[in-house]
Amino acid sequence: MKNYTQTEIRSFSLPRLKTLCDDIREEIFHAVSECGGHLASNLGAVELTVALFRAFDFPADKVVFDVGHQCYTYKLLTGRAPLFRTLRKEGGISGFPKREESPYDAYGTGHAGTAISAALGLAKARDLKGEAHDVIAVVGDGSFQNGLIYEALNSLKILNTKVLIILNDNGMSISPTAGGAHEILDELKQGALEDVALFEHFGLMYRGPVNGNDLEELLPALSEAKELLKEGSVLLHVVTKKGQGYAFSENAPVETHGVNPRPESKTEYSAALGEELMRLAEGDKRIAVVTAAMTDSLGLRDFFRKYPDRAFDVGICEEHATVLAAALAAGGMKPYYAVYSTFLERSIDEVIHDICGQKLPVTLCIDRAGITGPDGETHQGVFDLSLLSSIPNLTVAIPGNVGEFRTLLKLSKDFSAPLAIRYPRMGTEGGENPFKIGEFEVLHSTSSDIVLFAAGERCISLGRKLLKAAEKEGFSFTLVNARFLKPLDTALLGSRPEPYVITLEDNLLCGGLGDAVSRFYAGSGKTVLSFGYRDAFIPHGEYPSLSEKYGLSFEEILETLRELHARG
Repeated sequence: MKNYTQTEIRSFSLPRLKTLCDDIREEIFHAVSECGGHLASNLGAVELTVALFRAFDFPADKVVFDVGHQCYTYKLLTGRAPLFRTLRKEGGISGFPKREESPYDAYGTGHAGTAISAALGLAKARDLKGEAHDVIAVVGDGSFQNGLIYEALNSLKILNTKVLIILNDNGMSISPTAGGAHEILDELKQGALEDVALFEHFGLMYRGPVNGNDLEELLPALSEAKELLKEGSVLLHVVTKKGQGYAFSENAPVETHGVNPRPESKTEYSAALGEELMRLAEGDKRIAVVTAAMTDSLGLRDFFRKYPDRAFDVGICEEHATVLAAALAAGGMKPYYAVYSTFLERSIDEVIHDICGQKLPVTLCIDRAGITGPDGETHQGVFDLSLLSSIPNLTVAIPGNVGEFRTLLKLSKDFSAPLAIRYPRMGTEGGENPFKIGEFEVLHSTSSDIVLFAAGERCISLGRKLLKAAEKEGFSFTLVNARFLKPLDTALLGSRPEPYVITLEDNLLCGGLGDAVSRFYAGSGKTVLSFGYRDAFIPHGEYPSLSEKYGLSFEEILETLRELHARG
């Protein structure tokens, strides 16, 4: 697809604009088929984005996309069309808005609920500098459930500025939206004018709903909204269809929200989570699950169908989900809060005070831990071990394969304290060998001067590859599966005679396994060398390449092993 200037887009007739929308959809479909990415949400936002280019002047005017799942058309129309087939690839363009990528990207996003706060900040900066451009926030109805949205709306009158909020209502987040906010939007679509007053109290002029996939409705609605911005802030409610233009995506918006470019051959940890929780719930009526708009991607759909009274999807409200899980535990239930590592970051305050401060038996099932790859900085799950390691009362487990994950879930049922289990998306099944909480496992024992502690499946796999390479060169080392960050297996650590200790973790170096093992061995005379990710935000790309580049380099670790062996 060629680059189009905004002048060209403004000169197009309505039929030519519709053809442009068709071309954009085709390019998005083919790029996502090659590179993976967010398909359904972007297909639904094509006309809306094209209409924005007719009504506003970018990059002078500023737009913030919440969550950013719907920014592909914007990227195609802002000079990045020739690069679009590099989407989410290392060195290519990001799947989310990114300030360093283009002057058209006014604010970086990737987590839900931030767009209105960001738009208010950009608008206030404009006011203070005496500038006159417009600021727009494009917010999905899934994000509109997030509490941060209402914190921002609450301050709209206080900040005394003007923004356009476009509510892109497709009835979906990743899973279908539900709850009180969803019902209000449904009533507005049905003409319930009394609900308009809710937005007027915040200082917004409400307009809509408008068909967001029909340019003949959208163009005049945006022109009116732009004119109203001279008087004050505006909420334009547009209704779109997720997956618009491709029947398979329209009919399966959950399955086509995020698309992988090729099938995976391993087991998904989420599938194991769903299977084991179903088994546990069958014999224990205390078992409940909580998720924040991630029912299907976390493997919980069957649980919701079979045990609807014990399954809670609260929408994109991670902090609320965490407190809800804590209170369920306080009330005598046994809750499992399933969440991506990157989204758990939003709940650390509640994990500390509500769960761990009260020593409540909540199990945190932390999916997509470690480098996740193509979604980039906002989605890399490399902070959780560092964030969780300092919290009292919390046990932190790192299964070495899917079988160990299943064993941990069985152990968790009768575990009477907070437990966090972190794992990547894909894994190998492995066996379900019994072990105790806090117990490591020696995978390979030798009389070498080197012991290597590997945390999690990816690092164990790397450790085995290193062991194989070392043995080809005539030396060896002891390899240990470090299943727990908290508690450490101090009995095993204290019994190891090796003078040289190496740790591997799919996490930032600061605050993770390496730090914990180094503290344990402080003053012992042992040399501890730790490998994990350096102090950096890791961009989009593929896991093998990114892990090598950012701290888990096979050659670097192997050379370290050679040097330690030579010393011995």
